[in-house]
Amino acid sequence: MTQRRALITGGAGFIGAQLARRLLDDGATVDLVDNLSRGVQDELLAELSARPGFSVHVADLRDPSSLGVLGDDYTHVFHFAALLGVQNVLERPNEVLRENVTMLTAMLDLAGRQQALERFVFPSTSEVYVGTQQFFELPIPSPETTPLTVSALDRPRTSYMLSKIYGEALCHHSGLPFTIVRPHNFYGPRMGLAHVIPQVLQRIHDSADGDELVVYSIDHRRTFCFIDDAIEYLVRLLDTDDAVGGTFNLGVQSPEVTMGELGELLCRVVGRDLRIVPGETAPGSPYRRCPDMTHTIATTGHRPAVDLESGARRTYEWYRGNVFEGDGISAR
Repeated sequence: MTQRRALITGGAGFIGAQLARRLLDDGATVDLVDNLSRGVQDELLAELSARPGFSVHVADLRDPSSLGVLGDDYTHVFHFAALLGVQNVLERPNEVLRENVTMLTAMLDLAGRQQALERFVFPSTSEVYVGTQQFFELPIPSPETTPLTVSALDRPRTSYMLSKIYGEALCHHSGLPFTIVRPHNFYGPRMGLAHVIPQVLQRIHDSADGDELVVYSIDHRRTFCFIDDAIEYLVRLLDTDDAVGGTFNLGVQSPEVTMGELGELLCRVVGRDLRIVPGETAPGSPYRRCPDMTHTIATTGHRPAVDLESGARRTYEWYRGNVFEGDGISAR
């Protein structure tokens, strides 16, 4: 097999950097591209930078001329760069739509120039199911074959989901050997503080026994996938031609837990005895979100190896040492 030469955009972030480490472990060479607007030069990037076959390029995908330093010999291109996050979606929906499409178009053009491209991997989002869930009967767990319906176009929250649905269509019509993945609630060390598990862990860590823990959308149900399992799925999808031209949920099908149950579990992990108190329900948040993993498991042969409590403990240990009681360095 030809040695993999991988390009990862948004590579300084949570998923990209972990994927880079795994690919290096497997003998690939890896180039990261990131504008470092949200990622940070932390210990993981320092560790990767010290390894042979690894390099970082600071570039802005919204300016294709900044990509001139990149070559034409990549076998795998992973496009993780995107304008995302609740604050951006609510306050800058126009930029979310325009910039996500602009960045993807630039990367599809770059991928099309590669001499030996084996795979273009596009991470979509579990948000693509929201419109179907709002207006129709969405199967739960949700398979990739579910017809997609967009929510109201004038809602800012629609912008991110719509940019990803359009991105999926661009991949299908690109003529490239692509694989689309739809991530569902990844978590783990170094994911920043804009996600539910690290947010709740921090609030519990800063509390004392007997305090209240307000849990928002307390009866909403989710499943959570530890980053190691997510990366394992990704890498195995590269190893099979059956994934070319396919769309795959990435996540965990069970167990589903309510946000209240998640709060109780995280209290056990931190070692705090707190009173769970219902908070407001987040507007626009679906009551249930759970991927049907049948297709992905059948294609990859992988089943999740890290249970929620074990993964939460590993996540808390990292945040306690690096953020909550450390120097405050974190990445998106």
